[in-house]
Amino acid sequence: MKIFILLLLICPSIYASAQFSDTANYHIVASSTGSINKTNNDRAYLLNNNINFGLKKKSIVFNSTTSWLYGKQNNALSNNDFSTTMNLNLYKTFTNFYYWGLVNYNTSYSLKLKNQLLAGVGVAYSFIDTTNAYINLSNGVLFDRSSLVELADYSTFRNSLRLQYHFLIKDIITIDGSHFLQNSYSRKGDYIIRSNTTLGLKIIKWISFTTALNYNRLNVTQRENLNLTYGLSIDKYF
Repeated sequence: MKIFILLLLICPSIYASAQFSDTANYHIVASSTGSINKTNNDRAYLLNNNINFGLKKKSIVFNSTTSWLYGKQNNALSNNDFSTTMNLNLYKTFTNFYYWGLVNYNTSYSLKLKNQLLAGVGVAYSFIDTTNAYINLSNGVLFDRSSLVELADYSTFRNSLRLQYHFLIKDIITIDGSHFLQNSYSRKGDYIIRSNTTLGLKIIKWISFTTALNYNRLNVTQRENLNLTYGLSIDKYF
């Protein structure tokens, strides 16, 4: 929990709800980052691949995000974590307020999670929504159906609280963040933390050098992971 709070204070992640202009209807972000560590006795590497797609039509914004984290340490598997999410935002009242629906599938070797399906609805409000700055807070209810490696399969309803933000500094530096806290309503001590953070330095108009920081905790299995990777990302509106 201390690591999660620190992430919220100092660094923001994947900014899935794109800042569309009046003429841009599609948004694609693809990134491939990684890290390698080699000494006389030890070898470790980590690969983090993400692709995000956004679509805007009138009062509807659709986003999909897929990520795959894979790593080994001394030829032993450390990470094989896959996640894909589809969410739909519906703007029917004020510009900064919207309803959302979400479906999310996860599997994670490092968290001892064989399969997890999350689906739910909620509301969100953007406190700041400009080209250079975006801060959004959302809350809702998710149904969780999970299959664990060492414990019995189970299902539960969760409260899903999310903080999301995006900052563009002098058209060169981008800071993006998405942080979730998902508590079970019925299972005491059963909570999920997901924190994804990226810092981008623009090389040319739509290519950036990117550093990604990801933290995840699945408290029901008492497992967590923290990964720092770096590489390139492509960000294109059309």
